[in-house]
Amino acid sequence: MRLAPLALALFVTSLPLASSAQNAVPDTVPTADEQILLNRVMNDKRSVYAHNLNMTEAESKAFWPIYDEYEARVKKLNDRFLALVNEFAEKYDTLTDKDAKSMLDEKMAIEAKRMALKQEYTKKIERVLPPVKALRYSQLETRIELLVRRNIYGLIPLAR
Repeated sequence: MRLAPLALALFVTSLPLASSAQNAVPDTVPTADEQILLNRVMNDKRSVYAHNLNMTEAESKAFWPIYDEYEARVKKLNDRFLALVNEFAEKYDTLTDKDAKSMLDEKMAIEAKRMALKQEYTKKIERVLPPVKALRYSQLETRIELLVRRNIYGLIPLAR
């Protein structure tokens, strides 16, 4: 399995996000280049699933609508996370305990919702794919998520 191109695209996509946090200059509107990179990541992610799940036509017909619905809901969480990072960037030099508490609460709410969505949609996928393919999907989703999160969180400075 080749995840290197996807990992590189995910890393490059995370750079604008991290640089805004490090420079404390929020940029809430993705540039055209960022949109291209985001689209590339999503296409690469779809390619990874298509290549590694080796779905039949019937499995594919059942899987992709569930996957697309899941990704649309996760995008909303990613947007919330981006807003949180932008807020952190804005307040980085003047962060108060009240701000930090609010941000921590939002971060934990996003993570809880992300896990709930992952469990909900993995169960849906388990109903339309054979068990081995459903497990493989779950493994791939976890690997990709960890790659993204490691790259993004690794670039956001710690609160001071």
